[in-house]
Amino acid sequence: MDATGWLWALLAIPVLGAGLSLGLRSPRAVLGLLGLGVLATAGAALVSALGVFRDGPWLAAGGWFHLDALSAYHLLVMTVVYLLSSFYAWGYFELEIREGRFPLPLARRFGALWWGAQAAMTLTLISNNLGIMWVGIEATTLMTAFLICIHVTPASLEAMWKYLLICSVGVAFAFLGTLLVAASSRGIPLPSADVLLWTTLRDAAPRLDPTLLKAGFLFLLVGYGTKAGLAPMHSWLPDAHSQAPAPVSAIFSGFLLNAALYCLMRYVPVLEGGAGLGGWCQRYLLLLGGVSILVAAVFILFQYDLKRLLAYSSVEHLGIIVLGLGLGGAGVFAALFHTLNHSVCKSLAFFSAGRLGQIYGTQDMSRMARVLRGSPLWGLGVVVGLLALIGVAPFSIFLSELLLMKAAVDARAYGVLAVFLAGSCIAFVGALRHIIGMAWGGEAPRASAPKERVLDAAIVVGALACLLVLGLWMPDGFREILTRAARVAGGGRP
Repeated sequence: MDATGWLWALLAIPVLGAGLSLGLRSPRAVLGLLGLGVLATAGAALVSALGVFRDGPWLAAGGWFHLDALSAYHLLVMTVVYLLSSFYAWGYFELEIREGRFPLPLARRFGALWWGAQAAMTLTLISNNLGIMWVGIEATTLMTAFLICIHVTPASLEAMWKYLLICSVGVAFAFLGTLLVAASSRGIPLPSADVLLWTTLRDAAPRLDPTLLKAGFLFLLVGYGTKAGLAPMHSWLPDAHSQAPAPVSAIFSGFLLNAALYCLMRYVPVLEGGAGLGGWCQRYLLLLGGVSILVAAVFILFQYDLKRLLAYSSVEHLGIIVLGLGLGGAGVFAALFHTLNHSVCKSLAFFSAGRLGQIYGTQDMSRMARVLRGSPLWGLGVVVGLLALIGVAPFSIFLSELLLMKAAVDARAYGVLAVFLAGSCIAFVGALRHIIGMAWGGEAPRASAPKERVLDAAIVVGALACLLVLGLWMPDGFREILTRAARVAGGGRP
C-alpha cells in the first residue's frame, strides 16, 4: 500500500470503529473493540511513521495530506497514549459493568465518541491544509465534550459546558488567525486552493505580509493556547479533567492538549521564515509558557483533589513545552522530548488516580492514605508517577527539563531559567507533601483492593520502565527522530 493508502487507513480505522461500536450488543464487546482497533491503528501509525523517517515526508490526496517528521512523531505519541488508555479502559469499566453503571447504550456512546476523537486528532496531524487542521481541532472539541459527562452529574454537565464554551471561543480565535495568515499571501501569485497549504506557506514565508502574519499569530496563540490549556486561558481544564472518567482524562492530558499545541507549532516555521520576523513569535511563546508554569505552580499548592492536581500539573508541563519552543534550537528538541515524557507519565498518573478513586471512593488526597498498602499496583503508579512529574531523577522528565535548562543557559535566557526554576520548585514542594501523605500518612482502607489483572500490571510497569529507561539512556534512533522533528518545528527541513 502506498502513502495515500496508509494515510487514509489512519482515518478509516477509527471511523469504522465508531460505526461498529454503535452496533455491538454488550459493553464488554465495545471495550474489546477498543483493544483490537487500537492495535490496528497502532500498526498503521508505525508503518506510516517509519516510512516518513526512512523516505522523507509524505504528500497525498492532492497535497492536502502531509506527514513529515514532526507530525509522524506526534502520531506515535498519540498512538502510545491511545494504546495505554484503551487497554486500561477494560479494567476501569469492568467494575462499573458489574455494578450496572455502564449499560449498553452508555457503552455504545462511549465507544463511538472515543473513536471519533481519535479520528479527529488524526485528521489534525496529517492535514497539510491549515483550514482542515482547524476543522480537526474543532471536531475534537465536539467529540470529547460528551466524553466528560458520560456519567451525567451536575458537576460533569457544568464541566462539559464550560469546556464547550471556552474552547469554542478559543477555536474561533484560531479560525480568525488562520484567515489572517491566509490573507498574508495576497499579492503572491498562488492558486486559491493552495493559500492554506502549510508546505506552500512555508516556502513562500519571506514574501508574506509580515503585519498580517503577526496579527494572525496572536489570534492563533490565544485560540490554540486556550485548547492547549495554557494560562490564563486554562480555566476549563481542571473541571474537565476532574469530572471525566480516568481513561478520558488520560486522553485529554496525554494527547488532546498536545494536538492543540501541535497546531501552534506548525505556524512557528512560517513566522520564523517571514520577512524580518526571526525571533518575533518566540518572545510571546516564552511569555505564555512562563505564565502557565507560575500560575499552575501556585494552584498546585492549594489542591486536595488528586485529579485537579494532575490537571494543574498539565498546565505546568504544557507551559514547559511552550517555553522550550520559545527558546528555539536545542529548546525545541527538549520540548518534543518532554511531550512524550509528559504524555506517558500523565496517562499513568490518571490511570492510577482513577482506580484509587474506585477503591477509596474519593479523589480527596487527605482521605487517600497508605495507597501503597491499599493497592500496591496503583499506589505505586500514583506515587512514582507524581515523583516523575515533579522532576525527580532518574526519570525522563528530569532529563528533558535538564535539557531545557541547558538550552536556556546556552541562549543566555537567564530570566526564562529563573521563571522555570521558581515554578518548578513551587510545584515540587506542593506536590511532594501530598505524595508523602498518600504514601505513608493515615491508615490503609479497610476494604481490600480488587484483584488486579496482568494487563493492569503490564500498563503500570511498562509506563514506568519507559520513563526510567529514557531517563538513563536515549537510543540513537530515537535521538534522530527527535532531531528531525525539532528541525521541522524550528523552521528547517528533514
